Amino acid sequence: MKIVIAGAGAVGTHLAELLSKENQDIVLIDENEEKTEALSGRGDLDLLTLNVAPTSIAGLKEAGVQHSDLFIAVTPHETCNITCCLLAHTLGAKKTVARVDNAEYMQQEYQTLFRTMGIDSLIYPENLASREIIEGIKRSWVRQYWEVHGGALIMLGIKLRDEARILDIPLRQLCRAETPYHIVAIKRDDQTIIPGGNDMLLSGDIVYFMTTKKHISTIRTQVGKENYADVRDVMVMGGGKITLHVAQDKPDYINLKIIEKDEDECLRMREVLGNDDVSIVQGDARDTSLLMDEGIRDMQAFAALTPDTETNILACLAAKRMGVRKTVAMVENMDYVALAEKLDIGTIINKKTIAASHIFQMMLNTDVANVKCLAIANADVAEFIAGEDSLVTQSPVKDLHLPTGVALGGLVRDGVGQLITGQTLIQPGDSVVVFSTGTLNKKLDRYFCKPSSPIKRMISSLNH
Repeated sequence: MKIVIAGAGAVGTHLAELLSKENQDIVLIDENEEKTEALSGRGDLDLLTLNVAPTSIAGLKEAGVQHSDLFIAVTPHETCNITCCLLAHTLGAKKTVARVDNAEYMQQEYQTLFRTMGIDSLIYPENLASREIIEGIKRSWVRQYWEVHGGALIMLGIKLRDEARILDIPLRQLCRAETPYHIVAIKRDDQTIIPGGNDMLLSGDIVYFMTTKKHISTIRTQVGKENYADVRDVMVMGGGKITLHVAQDKPDYINLKIIEKDEDECLRMREVLGNDDVSIVQGDARDTSLLMDEGIRDMQAFAALTPDTETNILACLAAKRMGVRKTVAMVENMDYVALAEKLDIGTIINKKTIAASHIFQMMLNTDVANVKCLAIANADVAEFIAGEDSLVTQSPVKDLHLPTGVALGGLVRDGVGQLITGQTLIQPGDSVVVFSTGTLNKKLDRYFCKPSSPIKRMISSLNH
C-alpha cells in the first residue's frame, strides 16, 4: 500500500514509524527541511522524505499522491490539512484523512459533507483522547478497557497486587474451558508475554483479560479489587479542549472538579459548560495545599491533563500519595511512557497513539475491523475476519498449530461474543481477536485469508 503523510510533526512522525514497520510504501512530506532531514537520516525508518509544501500541487505530484492508496494530512494547521486533502483527492488519491481542530466538523452531517468533497475521514485527537480518559476514570480498578463489536467482547488491562486470588497458579490450572475469561497477554517489567499453560501471574503484572460483560464482576473479584470505590467524584488538573470534552461527554453520575490556573480559561469553560456537576476552580493544581482544600482526599479519581508531561506525572504521584487510587496522566512525550508505567501511574493517555489507532482503520483491509493502541504493552492486537475456506476454519483451534507467541482471545459470531477454547471451530465470517508479541506476520495472515486471496490485514503496535 502506498501511503503519503503530510506533516512531519509528532503525529506524522509517529505514524510513519508505525506504518514503515508494516512494509508499507511510505512518503512523508513537510516544508520544514530540518524535520525531513532528521527523519531521512534515521536508519530504522523505511520511508522516503520530501521537503515540499503539502499544499503545493507540484510537491504532491512529486510525492506520488496520484498513485497513493491513502493520503494522511496531520500538519498542525487545520486549513492546510483540509486543503491538501482536497488536492490529493482531485489528483487521484484513493482515500484521504485530515486532522482537524474544530469539534463542529465532527458532527455527522458535516462529516457527510466532507466525504462528498473527497475527505473520507476526519481526526479530532482531542475528542478521541477525551473518550479514552472517560473510559479510564469510570473504572477505578482497571488500567485499560476496550469493547469489541459494541461490547460483545471486553478486554481489560489490570495491574495485579498481592491481594489478587489468581497469583502463582499455572495458567493451565487457572484458565480451563469453563473459566469465564482468557488471559491473553502479560506485561511484566519491560517484557510482554503471550502466556502458555506453564506461565503464572505475579504481583505487579499488568494482565490483559478477554471476557464478556456479564463476567467483568467475576474478574474484579479474582484480581482482589472488589473493594475499590466506584468513581463518582473526579478532580482534573488543567483546562483546555480535552478537559472541556471530558466535562461535556462524561456520564451524568460523575461529578467533575477542574483546577485551572489561567483565569481566562476558567471563564471560557464556565461559559461553555454551566453544568451543576462541574466545578471550576482557578488555581495551581501543583499546590498540594490547594488540592487538600478542594477535597482531593474525597476523590475517587484524578486526571492530569496539562500540556506538560512531567507536570502530569508528578501531579498523579502527588494525588496517589494523598489517597487517590485512580489516576490518569496525559503523556505526550513517548520517552516518558515507560517511566510513567514504572512509577505506577494508572491510565496513560497519548494523543499520538490514539490518532494512529484511528488512522490505521483507514487502511481499509476488510479482514480486520478494529484496532486498538495501548501505551504500555509491547504486543500487537488485531481483529481478523475469518475468510471462506481459510485455514483457521478447517480444524479446532487446538489443531491449528498457530505460531508461537500468538493468542486467540475470543470471537464474535452473529453479534454474540464468546471465548475461544481448544475445541472451538472458527467459522467463516467470525471476527476473531488476536494477540501477538512483535508484529503479526504472514504466517498468521495465511490462517485467516482465503488461500487464493491477497493478504488483507491491519494491526497496531501496543507499545506505541
